[in-house]
Amino acid sequence: MYHFTALVTCLAILFYFFTSIQVSKARAAFGIKVPATSGNPDFERMFRVQMNTLEWMPIFLPSLWLFAVYISDAVAAGLGVVWIAGRILYLIGYSEAAAKRGRGFGIQASAAIILWVGALGAIAWRLIHG
Repeated sequence: MYHFTALVTCLAILFYFFTSIQVSKARAAFGIKVPATSGNPDFERMFRVQMNTLEWMPIFLPSLWLFAVYISDAVAAGLGVVWIAGRILYLIGYSEAAAKRGRGFGIQASAAIILWVGALGAIAWRLIHG
């Protein structure tokens, strides 16, 4: 069973839901009517946090699960927590200024890349040595 990875998956989805709520709040605060996605820099940065998170989910989630299956549930979950922490730092930094998003982005990208490379390596290893 992959209880830790399942829990981290739920936390990642919760974080994405949180970013959706933040965009809704920003729309109301800055008077940005649907379907507009521009008009106020503060809104636009929050919108990009949500969209960038969405853009990374198809990279992160399969990599997380493949790593859990082929290597370790606990290690995958730990890296998943690092990914979420990076996304949180990205949100905090980017909501202040675009120039402050780099550290969080780097952390989450590194975690996702480690998960993907680890999963790919483990799959290849099993194919060759299986």
